[in-house]
Amino acid sequence: MAPMDSRLADSSVPGRLVRLEPSGHTFTVAPGETLLEAALRQNIGLPYGCRNGACGSCKGILRSGELEYGDYQERALHDAERAAGKALTCCTRPLTDIVFEVRELGGARDLAIRTLPCRVERVEKPVDDVAILSLKLPTGERLQFLAGQYIDILLKEGKRRSFSMANAPHDDQFLQLHIRKSPGGAFSNYVFDEMKERAILRFEGPLGTFYLREDSDKPMIFVAGGTGFAPIKAQIEHLFHHGSDRQMVLYWGARSRKDLYLPQLPVQWQQDHPNFSFIPVLSDPLPEDAWPGRVGFVHQAVLDDFRDLSGYQVYACGAPGMTDVARQSFVADRGLPEDEFYCDAFTPSVDPRK
Repeated sequence: MAPMDSRLADSSVPGRLVRLEPSGHTFTVAPGETLLEAALRQNIGLPYGCRNGACGSCKGILRSGELEYGDYQERALHDAERAAGKALTCCTRPLTDIVFEVRELGGARDLAIRTLPCRVERVEKPVDDVAILSLKLPTGERLQFLAGQYIDILLKEGKRRSFSMANAPHDDQFLQLHIRKSPGGAFSNYVFDEMKERAILRFEGPLGTFYLREDSDKPMIFVAGGTGFAPIKAQIEHLFHHGSDRQMVLYWGARSRKDLYLPQLPVQWQQDHPNFSFIPVLSDPLPEDAWPGRVGFVHQAVLDDFRDLSGYQVYACGAPGMTDVARQSFVADRGLPEDEFYCDAFTPSVDPRK
């Protein structure tokens, strides 16, 4: 973790004014608030993911003024980036009025973040270490969300566990979560060992800015690692539902054959939709897999297949090791515009969705 800035926010200081560039929008940050907390409170659409300095999704550039830097992970904000004025809105607080450059979002800010109860309608286990939960909201309630967003399951003592919704917004009878069993994970152990159908949970959502940018007609590449397939499933099914004719290719990476826990679903998509293709990639297939397909890292399969990504959008979800190297190599080696790479990194410290 990066060291905490020695200057602490003074709670006696009145709220600071933030002006965003290039939009010119302004908002105030109360004492003790981060830039992101204040923006969300005032319905300003800033990008974010983990909200804890681990993923880098909320990165922007300080153009004037002074910030207090809180804790963050080095891979989310490198020293050279910080020296160049870059900062993460989720863990910085303004010490003065500031001007901050960041790409604003329109879609998510129009949706209310709500806290709701839900009932576990079904628990399915397509493989021994992945559970698919179907959650039913109270009668008459529906959650408005964008394909690819997540919810926080609210646990005792203020703890939270974040899971992407695997269902598209039109298919909202149940909220579907894909949960991988995590060694030592209290909530995943509960799901696999104790949870019964009709159990009651509470959650907050929708959250996150990993959703489709539908104002583009660019072809799309989806890159999923493990249960990173969940939000990408929601995005692809949303596109199918709305009759999108954009070209789509899904690369789904996993260790062995069984880790492609819903293998027939994307195969069926490919059969039904001529603008969609599916490429599964295994990094460590077992002898009994008799795997005839692609082998290696999933991001490398994309690099092998595409010499030029300058005209594409990429949506990637999975472990940060995968999303980080995918972002770097797609932008640096294949010409992908940096602002056309959208990702949701499953950061274990705050987001045990793997």
